[in-house]
Amino acid sequence: MTHAQAVKAFIVKEFLPDVPVGELADDHDLLENGIVDSLGLLKVIAWLEDRYGIDADTVDLDPESFSTVAAIAAFISETAPKTAGAV
Repeated sequence: MTHAQAVKAFIVKEFLPDVPVGELADDHDLLENGIVDSLGLLKVIAWLEDRYGIDADTVDLDPESFSTVAAIAAFISETAPKTAGAV
């Protein structure tokens, strides 16, 4: 499973349970469209810490890094320890 696929599965499970994973586009803006709000963003960050070993206290948490599935996948690739959540 790629990072983008894992992110999509998590977003759909947590925020869009009635939407098939395949219907969520990688470039769909999760923040602007109200899918992920500020509390949801904390949930996403907690999931990234748990699944990928990303230490939120040591990385830049720019909201743009969490606006789309593609942005989150890129954030994972740039910040996750190379051994964490390997795909």
